[in-house]
Amino acid sequence: MPEVRLVGPNGEQVGIVRIEQALQLAREHDLDLVEVAAAARPPVVKLMDYGKFKYENAQKARESRRNQTNTVIKEMKLRPKIDEHDYETKKGHVVRFLKGGDKVKITIMFRGREQSKPELGANLLKRLAGDVEEFGFIESAPKLDGRNMLMVLGPTRKKTEARADEKAERDRRMAERAAAQESERELEAQYRASHKTTSKKKRGPADNLDPDVDL
Repeated sequence: MPEVRLVGPNGEQVGIVRIEQALQLAREHDLDLVEVAAAARPPVVKLMDYGKFKYENAQKARESRRNQTNTVIKEMKLRPKIDEHDYETKKGHVVRFLKGGDKVKITIMFRGREQSKPELGANLLKRLAGDVEEFGFIESAPKLDGRNMLMVLGPTRKKTEARADEKAERDRRMAERAAAQESERELEAQYRASHKTTSKKKRGPADNLDPDVDL
């Protein structure tokens, strides 16, 4: 490997130089000479602080793992002839799951002769998808699976975004409570100050006179 393509520490292209010259530059700048593209012709090497490079890569990998969230699929089961109250309750749960950044598998359970009317399930799923479209979208279209009909809704926001919003909302509520408590303390202090017991009035000469004595 008599020659290499040298890249400077800031990514600048130095050009093709002899390996001895590249090593000399590394020593002069107290840096390491690292091969970054062995398959290239000539091979590409870079001047860098290899220890710092490894540390920064490890930090990036750790941050990436921290930001990764395991995909969670919640499930909600409905009957084709569900009453309105139950529908609204379960729709609320679906919205909560989606707002939290989770996927939701909707299962329509058919019983008996209901299996001969799959359109009941399809219409219910279509209605639900429309009612929650602000928070989720159809990720997996409705399909029959034995006696059930399935549909998967995906959240419109990523879980990390949902968690960030939840934290911001918690911080906002805490700030409001702290402000309310401070306001209560100030009002209480004002009340105490206004009702503070005053010192007794000094008795003057007229106060010592007997009211029954005529002057």
